[in-house]
Order: sequence, then structure tokens, then C-alpha cells
Amino acid sequence: MPRYKLVVEYDGTAFAGWQRQAADRSVQQALEEAIARFVGGPVRVHCAGRTDAGVHATHQVVHLDLDKPWRTDTVRDAANAHLRPEPVAVISAAEVGPDFDARHSAIKRHYRYRILNRRSPPALTRGFVWHVPWALEAGPMHEAAQLMLGRHDFSAFRAAECQANSPVRTLDRLDVTRNGEEIVVVTAARSFLHHQVRGMVGTLMLAGGGRLTPQGVRDVLDSRDRTRCGPLAPSGGLTLIGVDYPAEVG
Repeated sequence: MPRYKLVVEYDGTAFAGWQRQAADRSVQQALEEAIARFVGGPVRVHCAGRTDAGVHATHQVVHLDLDKPWRTDTVRDAANAHLRPEPVAVISAAEVGPDFDARHSAIKRHYRYRILNRRSPPALTRGFVWHVPWALEAGPMHEAAQLMLGRHDFSAFRAAECQANSPVRTLDRLDVTRNGEEIVVVTAARSFLHHQVRGMVGTLMLAGGGRLTPQGVRDVLDSRDRTRCGPLAPSGGLTLIGVDYPAEVG
């Protein structure tokens, strides 16, 4: 039974997240239904990161097993034909070995968060940015971000419904830069807690507005107290932009 690795992008605005839901439309459902239509039977796809409702992806990775071999360009093109008009696209398809697992083989995940920092609201990027109309300074945000790198207990940024066995994670990257009217946060780690990135961004925003010092952000982290976290940044500003795998499996 051949296994395929797909790279998928999607606009998460209209979806209830990646994972199948009892009533609401999900990215997983849209992709599985599209592939099932061209292979002639049900399929199950497994992703690298189960994004929340409203979260986007430019580089989500999934794997699936099919009953017979297909050309990889056929898998890509047929899936895209049946996905129309869903805001989901298969960017690439490759055949991989049976040991490849989109989730468990991953060694790093990369996310980007976009803040539109101007008085006027967005017209063209609505649903893809967090509009913050008061002045923010990227410098203090980046300084605070560097104090969160490394291995820590991230309970302060963890959702109450998070199902992870441990709140300890190793944060490899957390960079904050300004690009014109946007402040962009890019982060990377092997794995993240539920809502961790959005919680960190909301707290960094307080530093950018002068309501917390960089050390104050680190104090929130060290407190392990969710009630001290800043506002949860809206899901629409968050995008999964990459997943890394060891060379021998990816």
C-alpha cells in the first residue's frame, strides 16, 4: 500500500480547524472527500499540525495511504480538481516510505503571526492579520521574545483544554520584526501547546505597547499562570509556514 506525502495550503477562515468535526466543515474533511472522489473509496489523511479554526497554512504536511500506486502529479492535480471551489490546494505530492508519519516524524514546525499596526482597519487582509490600532514598538517585543527561547514550562500560554501530557516545550525561534505597517512574529519549535503561539503573541503585544517590560513578559512565563497571559491573539493572524523532517524520512 503506497504512502504519499502532500504539502497543502489553505485559507482557514471558513473552516472549523483542521480536524474533522461532528457538524462544522474542516480542512481534513474537504481534503479527504476530494481525494476519495478520484481514488474511488474512503481515505484518511494525517497532518503535521492540527490548526485551530481560522488558522491558515502555506505549508501543512499530510500523509495518506492509497490502495494502489498513482503518479504523484496525478495525486496532486486530481486532488486540486476535486477541491474546487474550496480554499484548499495541494502544492506537491511525493511517494514516501511506510515509516514516514506527517506528525510523528516532524522535527520542527514553523509559524508566522501578522499584526497590522495602523489606525485604519484592513480591507484586503481581513482574516489574515490582527488589527492593533495603537502604536507598537517591535524592538521591545523582540527583546522580550528572546527571553522566552529555550526549554521552559509554557503553562502561562497554554489553553485550558490543551491535551498535551506536559507543558514543557523547547522554543527554538521567536523573532519579531516590523515590515512597514505590519509587525511579524516568526516562531519555530518541535511542537507547541494548544494556543501557545497566540498566547505568546498577545503577551508580546503588551510589551510593544509599553504595558509590560521585556522582563515582565519573562515573569509571565516563569509564573506558569494562565491568568497573567496577555490577550489571546486572534486565530486569523496565524499561519503554519513550514514543517521540517530528517533527511532520511522527509
